[in-house]
Amino acid sequence: MTEPTNGQPTSPEPSPTTTGPVGGWGRFTVAAYGPTTLASVGHGAVTPLVALSALDLGASLEMSALVIGLSAIGQLIGDLPASWIATRLGEKRAIIAACLWDAVFLLLAFSATTLPLLCLAVFCFGPAGAVFGLARQNYLTEAVPSYLRARALSTLGGAYRMGVFLGPLAGAAIIGYWNLAAAYAFAAGMSVLAALVTLALPDLPGERVRGQSRIPAEARLWHVLRTHYRVLLTLGTGTTMLALTRAVRQAILPLWCESIGLSPSATSLIYAVSMAVDMSLFFVGGWIMDRFGRLWVALPSMIVLGIGLMSLAAANRPALVIVVAIVLGLGNGVGSGVIMTLGSDASPSIGRPQFLSGWRLMTDAGNTAGPLAISALVALTTSLAVATVTLGGVACLGAIWLGYGIRHNPPPPRSLGQTSPASPQSPVSPQ
Repeated sequence: MTEPTNGQPTSPEPSPTTTGPVGGWGRFTVAAYGPTTLASVGHGAVTPLVALSALDLGASLEMSALVIGLSAIGQLIGDLPASWIATRLGEKRAIIAACLWDAVFLLLAFSATTLPLLCLAVFCFGPAGAVFGLARQNYLTEAVPSYLRARALSTLGGAYRMGVFLGPLAGAAIIGYWNLAAAYAFAAGMSVLAALVTLALPDLPGERVRGQSRIPAEARLWHVLRTHYRVLLTLGTGTTMLALTRAVRQAILPLWCESIGLSPSATSLIYAVSMAVDMSLFFVGGWIMDRFGRLWVALPSMIVLGIGLMSLAAANRPALVIVVAIVLGLGNGVGSGVIMTLGSDASPSIGRPQFLSGWRLMTDAGNTAGPLAISALVALTTSLAVATVTLGGVACLGAIWLGYGIRHNPPPPRSLGQTSPASPQSPVSPQ
């Protein structure tokens, strides 16, 4: 893609379009989405257990909450350095390295006998997630034809959601048969298996030799971020607000269920219903984005989430909470992959990993800020209902800003409405 000095894409990017990757779509699909599913199953199994592990090692309730947040802090710290790793190693090798790094520290958590060791392990999950997330997004952006980009990235989001949904079920079964620590060993095994599956991923053109050459000045991190600062401030800020809204939705639903007196089992059931609706819509959202444009998914997704959050304040009976949970699942599910798609559309062909690392830093900051926003509003207003209405209103206002960002940073023309490839060349080469 070529871009003027204001950093906005104006012409089609030079990435090739294709009838399909070498080796066929079947092999590519398993190798591209399998690692995400496997790794997210593993982390889905252990994420609910981190606080319990911390408590078992003598942490207070406040300290256990801090331990849970260490992974998010580690990911924020790792987002920008991840671009250097992905550029030096290449996307495929960066994914493998991240999976193996993750497995090492999952095994450390498995064997941790002191709270500091557990804290170190949980913190180090974060940088691994930063490298893994950046490398897989950059790989799919380069490897998949632009007219299929939204479907490819929304499927990636769907694969993650599926893993997170299945992970706690696997974790519960493992704990019931063995013990809590065994879930960490299971997650480490999933990460190693994800690394092995990634070996089947075809290399991108030039990926093997790219890390042997110097990074050109125009592709260095701070140069790329300065050049494209307007895109990050407009479109990037809008997607940060969307990420914050998603994180609020995930955190506030169980809190609301508890506040109206629902049992833990009823809360889990309602949350599962919301997640089931969420998982079922990822491909629909990708198809709409590729066929009609990103705006037709990003805005409805954020507005529905905002309306759902505001409606939650009036849901004082289980049936009403279920309805709102379905609405929230609908809003989140149809927007699967939209943040990655918008970031990939806006990214330059030179310095793409560096741009995406800044993009991911902003959206990860939104994810981290969501629960903090709930805590701050509840502390200020002493009312969870006021917090839900306020954050729902913020989401609807954020939708306006997001729409402005999309309108002023359109995707490359080939990303929309193209139903057939323009070139028989493949974006991936044989291994």
